[in-house]
Amino acid sequence: MYEFGRFVEWPVSSRQGGDSFAICVLGEDPFGFVLDETVQGKTISGATVIAKRIVAIRDAETCRILFISPSEDSRLPEILKVLEGRSVLTVGEENQFTRRGGMINFRLENNRVRLAINVAATERAGLKVSSQLLRIASIVEAGRGGG
Repeated sequence: MYEFGRFVEWPVSSRQGGDSFAICVLGEDPFGFVLDETVQGKTISGATVIAKRIVAIRDAETCRILFISPSEDSRLPEILKVLEGRSVLTVGEENQFTRRGGMINFRLENNRVRLAINVAATERAGLKVSSQLLRIASIVEAGRGGG
């Protein structure tokens, strides 16, 4: 997820976190200490990268990237509704994540990470995904979520 921060541009107005770039996990954390170790000492666009675990979507106000765990699948429409109008890159690994309104879906397929990107959702959030990332991903046509 750290790498996504290097290939997405956030609007200047979205820098609520000040000097930090928060990568957050909502729900059950599949990463454990790996995420903390990956971001330790790293910066993105001059901001110090931090890993945060959050238990409620209202705690996502300073997140730049939000991994929504499969444990939150039943609440996904509600979560995405709360994030409307915010420049938070939503990432998930549930099969229909991008079709339901999430922005980036990653999954393992034949021991390789595959990406799908919902470009419409990223644009609505004011995020610009680099052409480098778009080249290696499949583009998903999806609505605002809900099914």
